[in-house]
Amino acid sequence: MTGMDIMHRLDPALRHLVAARTDLSEELLPAVRAFLNQRRADGAAQLDTTGVDIEDAVASEEVPVRIYRGGTQGAVVYCHSGAFVLGNLDTDHLQCVELARRAAVTVISVDYRLAPEHPYPAGFDDALAVLHWTADNAAHWGVAAERLAVAGSSAGGALAAGLAQSAADGSAPPLRFQLLHQPVLDDGLTPSKQEFTQTPGFDGPAAELMWRYYLAGERPPAGAVPARAADLTGLAPAFISCSELDPLRDEAIDYALRLMWAGVPTELHVVPGTCHGFDSLVPNWERSSQMFDRHGAALRRAFALS
Repeated sequence: MTGMDIMHRLDPALRHLVAARTDLSEELLPAVRAFLNQRRADGAAQLDTTGVDIEDAVASEEVPVRIYRGGTQGAVVYCHSGAFVLGNLDTDHLQCVELARRAAVTVISVDYRLAPEHPYPAGFDDALAVLHWTADNAAHWGVAAERLAVAGSSAGGALAAGLAQSAADGSAPPLRFQLLHQPVLDDGLTPSKQEFTQTPGFDGPAAELMWRYYLAGERPPAGAVPARAADLTGLAPAFISCSELDPLRDEAIDYALRLMWAGVPTELHVVPGTCHGFDSLVPNWERSSQMFDRHGAALRRAFALS
C-alpha cells in the first residue's frame, strides 16, 4: 500500500503524518534514540501532571522505575513503547499520567533494558522483577497487594502480555487485569504487516526488524512471543486497543479472539482511520483523549469488580 493510498484512509487530523517514519537501522539507532529521548524529555517537562504525584525510584534488580500516584484503587505495572529498541521513562510519560489520573491508580513505569544490546529475555526479566517488587511494596502506596494489573503499549504490550501469561502459570503475582494498547504480539507475517509497508509511525518492515533485534536472530524461545502461547485459559481479563492502519492490527485482533475463545473476558477496540502511535503523535486530538478515557474506565471497572 502506497503513501497516497494511506493518505486517503487516514483521518484528516493525521494526514500531515503520512511521511513520518522511524528508521530502526542499526547504524542510525544511537542518533534516533538521542533525538527521540530529547523530544520526549521536553514533552514530559511541559506536561500538566495535576492530581498525580510522581517520583523516580529503583526497583529490585536495580531496574529504574517511575511511580505515578493517582489513587489507591490498584497498582499497574506499565511497559513503554519503542519497538524493543527505543524509549525510556519519558517515552509514555503522558500515557502514565493519564492512566493514573483517570483510573485513580498507582502506575509503576518500567525502564527496561533495550535490544539489540540486551535481547530477550533481558527486558522481560526487568518487567517481571518490577511486578514482583510492586506486589511486595504495594502497601507502601496504600494499595492492596492483590489489586495488581499490567499495561503496555506497542513493544511494551508484548512485555505486559508476557507478564499476564506468567501470572496465569504461577511464575508471577496474580493479576486482576491486562491492558494492551497497539500491542506487539506475533513475530509472524500477518496480513496487516504485508499490507501496511508505508504507514506513518510504524510499518511492516520495521516490525520485522524489531523482532530480529529482540530475538537476536534466533528462533523464539518459549515465552518470548505472546501469540505463540498454546493455551490462554486462566489469563487476567483484558482490554485490547489497536489502530485500523497499523501493521500490528491483525495480531491484536487475533489475540483478543483467542482470549475470548479461552473464556477470558476481553474488550477489543479498533480505532478507524488511525495509525500506530496516534495517541503519542497527536495527544491533544479528540480521538486520543477518548482512548485515554477508555483505558482509564476499563481499569476502574476492573478494580471495582474485584
